[in-house]
Amino acid sequence: MEGSCNERLYFGKMGYGCEHYRRRCRIRAPCCNEVFDCRHCHNEATSLLRNIYDRHELVRHDVKQVICSVCDTEQPVAHVCTNCGVNMGEYFCEVCKFYDDDTDKEQFHCDDCGICRVGGSQNFFHCKKCGAHYNFLLLYLRLQGNCSLFLKFVICYFDFSLFAKL
Repeated sequence: MEGSCNERLYFGKMGYGCEHYRRRCRIRAPCCNEVFDCRHCHNEATSLLRNIYDRHELVRHDVKQVICSVCDTEQPVAHVCTNCGVNMGEYFCEVCKFYDDDTDKEQFHCDDCGICRVGGSQNFFHCKKCGAHYNFLLLYLRLQGNCSLFLKFVICYFDFSLFAKL
């Protein structure tokens, strides 16, 4: 692949992947040593195995190897392909071994949950008491409407000083 470093990084963006994610790599599932486009593709395929004892789910954090979809090089998890220099996912999380070219989803990693989420970190807060994620706008609108059912389950130990910043 000829061209500048930037051209290589963005080569094939949104042109590879599966129904779940647009990305420029596939993953080798450490649990069964098979290659899949993503963990959802793996889980769908293994859930259909005839022998129920062979059925299993991939633990996202356990992925160690990826295969570049552009040059077919297998390599350790990394943002950029070690062989052709392509960016394997516009969004990349080293913790979750997660790649996605569709950044319109506003992916972010939540350290408290230990997984990647969508919707933009600036729009959500993680409740330290119940462990759930809540949308700031939804919470604000519910509080304005005095929804007592919502308040019973959501407020936990919410820091209302955050609204002073809105």
